Amino acid sequence: MTPSCWPLYGLSVTTPRLELRLPGLPLLEELAAVAAAGVHEPGEMPFSFPWTEGSPEQRARAVFQHVLGTVAGWRPENWTLSLAVVHDGRVVGRQDLTARDFAVTREAQSGSWLGLAHQNQGIGTEMRAALAHLAFEGLGARALTSGAMTDNARSLAVSRKLGYGEDGLETVAVRGRARTVRRLRLDRATWERRRTVPVEISGLRPCLELFGARLP
Repeated sequence: MTPSCWPLYGLSVTTPRLELRLPGLPLLEELAAVAAAGVHEPGEMPFSFPWTEGSPEQRARAVFQHVLGTVAGWRPENWTLSLAVVHDGRVVGRQDLTARDFAVTREAQSGSWLGLAHQNQGIGTEMRAALAHLAFEGLGARALTSGAMTDNARSLAVSRKLGYGEDGLETVAVRGRARTVRRLRLDRATWERRRTVPVEISGLRPCLELFGARLP
C-alpha cells in the first residue's frame, strides 16, 4: 500500500521492540488472523462493544471491516487511527487512537488489544507508550484518555504504569448486563515526567492536516 493518496499509510511509530503502522491488506489479513485466534479467555468480556463474540471467522471479519471503516469514514473533526502492532516481524495486536474535534480539544482516547499468544510480555505497555508519544509529541495533544472494566486488572495496570490517573466511573450495558468502566486520564505534564520508552515517529508531517493538528 502506497501513501500517495492516503499519507497515513506512510506513518510509522517505532519503539525498541515494536512498530505501529496503519495496515495495508497483507498486514490487515494478519491482524484479522490474530483476532480469530483469540484475544481473551472464554467467558471474559473486557470490551464495552462485544466484538469478540462469535466464531473465529466472525472475529476476523469484524477486525477487517473495522480498520477499513476507519479509513473510509475519516474526517479531521472525527477520526480513529487503527494501527497494527508488529513485533519480530509478526502482527500481534492493534492500538487505536480516536478523537473528535481534536483541533479544538487537543484530547484523544486510546484503545487496544493483544492476541492471547502475545500477552504478559510487556508488549501492551510498550505499544501504549508508543501511542502516547505520537499523541503528545507528534500531534501536540494536551491529554490522553482511556478506560477499562473495573475487573480488567492488566489493562488498568498498564495505564497506571504510564501515569494515567483516575477520571471517574461509567456504567455501560454489555450483553444485557450493567458493567462498570473506570475512566483514566493522562495529561501532558505527567507524560513528560513518566515516559521511559524511546519512541521514533516517521512520515507524520504529510498527515497532520488529516488529524486537525499543527506542526509542532
